[in-house]
Amino acid sequence: MIGGALQILGLLLGGIGMIGTFTITGMPQWRVSAFIENNIIVFETIWEGLWMHCIRQANIRMQCKVYDSVLALSPDLQASRGLMCAGSVLSFLAFTVAILGMKCTRCTQGSWHAKGYLILTAGLLFILSGAVELIPVCWVANTIIRDFYNPVVNVAQKRELGEALYLGWAAAFCLIAAGAVFSCFYCCCEKTRSYRYSTPSHCPAHSQHSQRKTESSYSKSQYV
Repeated sequence: MIGGALQILGLLLGGIGMIGTFTITGMPQWRVSAFIENNIIVFETIWEGLWMHCIRQANIRMQCKVYDSVLALSPDLQASRGLMCAGSVLSFLAFTVAILGMKCTRCTQGSWHAKGYLILTAGLLFILSGAVELIPVCWVANTIIRDFYNPVVNVAQKRELGEALYLGWAAAFCLIAAGAVFSCFYCCCEKTRSYRYSTPSHCPAHSQHSQRKTESSYSKSQYV
């Protein structure tokens, strides 16, 4: 029962992380315009994402436009596109493998090997997808903070951390936590299974000894 609860917990965390990964990949709120110095009255907000940039005017009207060229983007956004797509594919693959491994919680000795390897594979894929997602999120955040405190950069070009970055950290944490849960579940079940099938190894010798003793006593009774 505890093993089933752990599997459900891991699948729930992995599902939240997968949905979060899909969401932040398409969100435009990666880099948000910074309102500093004397900019007290603000009529428009600029959002910059991986695929488009948006301008929101006075919280009423918003216009978005897809980037005309990939080469026009900064290196961190260019790399983040590929890494986030890879993280999305890995998280979806890990979630699918985890579902296949959870179809049978109580398995026989023959089927446990396949199910156990599926659970372990899902755990490793979840951890890998979380690590892949952390790279672009931390890279973009580092670039934003570096440019914000750089006096050479123009005030109009400075940006702040957007909501997508915070969601990215949360989604990566859920993915890594799900991978840790599935990996620990596999290790615990493997130790339990090896213990269960290693302890009865002395029983056949004892049973053979008792069987021989019974046969010898039965043969002696025949002679009597």
